[in-house]
Amino acid sequence: MCQLLGMNCNVPTDIAFSFEGFRMRGGLTDRHTDGFGIGFFEGKGLRLFLDDKPCAHSPVADLVNSYRIKSTNVVAHIRKATQGHTTLENTHPFQRELWGEYWLFAHNGNLKSFNPPAGKFYQTVGNTDSERAFCHILESLRNRFNTKPATDVLFDAVRELTEEIRAHGMFNFIMSNGEMMFAHASTLLFYIVRKAPFGQAQLVDDDLAIDFSQVTTPDDRVAVIATLPLTANEHWHQLACDELALFQHGDVILRSLPENPVYLSREKGLEIARSQGVGY
Repeated sequence: MCQLLGMNCNVPTDIAFSFEGFRMRGGLTDRHTDGFGIGFFEGKGLRLFLDDKPCAHSPVADLVNSYRIKSTNVVAHIRKATQGHTTLENTHPFQRELWGEYWLFAHNGNLKSFNPPAGKFYQTVGNTDSERAFCHILESLRNRFNTKPATDVLFDAVRELTEEIRAHGMFNFIMSNGEMMFAHASTLLFYIVRKAPFGQAQLVDDDLAIDFSQVTTPDDRVAVIATLPLTANEHWHQLACDELALFQHGDVILRSLPENPVYLSREKGLEIARSQGVGY
């Protein structure tokens, strides 16, 4: 399946450690070779890097690692194509403006029968189900709210749209406006909140470790979201199937959890992905 990565923090933070392990899944430790992208919010601005080549060997990924950009919200994606050619216009994360803010969206899944009418304000550039879903979400939100609503109202609206779209297939996604970050799991999605007291972390996909106590302050709080845990010696929390969570300032502030939550094993999640043409 495609790989998702998100970071939401209370202070601008360097994602280099997490990204180093994450990028290995784009052609070395996993078979996701259809491009990658990563976007960094900085104030109202956005730096977006895309490449339609494998992430593990991409000079663009090398640039991202050496640049050491600090951000409070980061969205990254490694693509395993299901719908749409391997081209830049089909590379996640996708970017659009809503209510005077940039929004980023990255999706892991396959929405086989999702073909909403073309919107008035948001239309696709490429030909992926992912971009169609993103445009539909923003079009619906813009039609419903002239200005950005209160956070809890916005969360409920995104939850309703998510329920509509996931009826068409597998819909793991991360979406952010640089202030908050939505994360939804259809199958596999994990997160960790790092805060004091900080400890050491060892990557799963690379022989690299870090002592976060040496590079943080006691007030720092960093939430990292990933399709599968990036480190081997930390406790990652799993989102339930069909759970929507909202992160802000490095922590979960709202969540919509099914009444009888189901948590898939890695093996079962990958089996479902393969059955929908998303796996390897």
